[in-house]
Amino acid sequence: MSWIDQRPDDAMDGAFMAVAPEPLVCVEPPAFREAMARLGAAVHVVTTAGPAGKTGFTATAVCSVSDQPAMLLVCLNRRANSAPLLAQNSVFCVNTLGAGESNLADIFAGRSGVHLEERFAIGEWITLKTGSPVLASAVVAFDCRTIEIKAVASHNVIFGAVEAVRLGPSGPALVYHDRAYKPV
Repeated sequence: MSWIDQRPDDAMDGAFMAVAPEPLVCVEPPAFREAMARLGAAVHVVTTAGPAGKTGFTATAVCSVSDQPAMLLVCLNRRANSAPLLAQNSVFCVNTLGAGESNLADIFAGRSGVHLEERFAIGEWITLKTGSPVLASAVVAFDCRTIEIKAVASHNVIFGAVEAVRLGPSGPALVYHDRAYKPV
């Protein structure tokens, strides 16, 4: 959705002119967080490795963008410790967690006190094309090269071209819904 609306201008014979957006009015953050808690989403561990170092974080804000070319996006708070490393490395992997991997989700969400590279002591990690850590037990892993980062409100929206995919063991995936992990 564009912040600039284009409407026909009668004086310009069907041409379009930009109209300034109306003031942005949003629900309060607590109401929005409560509503989002009720929106179930797959749980992923997003990882990166490169010149800036190795790190990872838990994310539910992951979405496909296109299949030609294969592309997805990840949202990350700009204040997160992983944000500058991911931006500098310009590569990342989205690892979709299996139903029994809530402990990994908590570790990479920072709920355990384990930080940055130390988080990789749990689980079996391999690499694909970009060198980003790939969780061997992930339901699926998308190995990506960053093509663009957009700052939107408090978060970065990171667009990645998918350079490799690894299908892991079949079985239920982990979902976060109503502030709890659930198998699907």
